[in-house]
Amino acid sequence: MTTTIADEFEVHRPRLFSLAYRLLGSAEEAEDAVQDAYLRYSGADRAGIEHPAAWLAKVVTNLCLNRLTSARARRERYVGTWLPEPVVTGDGALGPPPLPEGRGWCPQESAEQRDAVSMAMLVLLERLTPTERAVYVLREAFGYGHREIAGVLDLSEANCRQVYRRAVRRVGEPQARFEPASEQQEELVASFITAAREGDLAGLEKLLAADATWWSDGGGKVTAARWPIEGGPRIAHFLAGGGPKFSVGLDFVPVEVNGATGLATWAGDTLVGLAAFEVRDGLVTGVRAVVNPEKLAFARRQLARS
Repeated sequence: MTTTIADEFEVHRPRLFSLAYRLLGSAEEAEDAVQDAYLRYSGADRAGIEHPAAWLAKVVTNLCLNRLTSARARRERYVGTWLPEPVVTGDGALGPPPLPEGRGWCPQESAEQRDAVSMAMLVLLERLTPTERAVYVLREAFGYGHREIAGVLDLSEANCRQVYRRAVRRVGEPQARFEPASEQQEELVASFITAAREGDLAGLEKLLAADATWWSDGGGKVTAARWPIEGGPRIAHFLAGGGPKFSVGLDFVPVEVNGATGLATWAGDTLVGLAAFEVRDGLVTGVRAVVNPEKLAFARRQLARS
């Protein structure tokens, strides 16, 4: 059976998408970058490409660097809180793709790996310059050595080490910030939703940490809190006041979002929201809810295939 260019590329697509998504924080733009990489690969002299995985990683990284500058300008004009486009990860999407090539593909297997694709981490990466972000992602998520990173970015090895140290200082030392998704967390989230739908203020307060934070991303397209709501009691009052009214006709389905316990909200066949829950010591410490319909297209396609 003859192997086509498309067949060759499909072997690398999951890893390339994972890389592009971490760099851009946008699933739609990541798909575009990967497709552009395919076009370049199909038009290249592949006989001269000794290591396709490394060659494609370099192409995708540089395509993303070109997009990051314009993306940052758009986010400065964004209405309300900006959050990354959510990705459903229960089937292993965004699993850590180790390099160099030949080590295979695996889903998130540890708290650290899940944290690397969490919405919280992607928000932290917004602090970095495009080059810092590329160095950090290639080093932390993909296990590149500084010499390999230098080859990808056309920088000196010493410069890559300096950029990486600066990025770590701005993001913080790599660590698992939140507990991994579990059956207990799903039960906690289910209780949380029940309390919100019933307007159960006391029940919500028992489930929320005192210093919890709620972020909503509506992008000015739909009604959403434009600023973070800080403090368990304030979140409880916010949800108890509007939950019974706004949840009418909605279905809530548990789903893993960016490596965390999450919730998909449906109005009939329309996905109207995805939320990722951060949990620590049996309490909800943070919720990042994306309700901007433009940011739900990728996840909607994922869930339609499941």
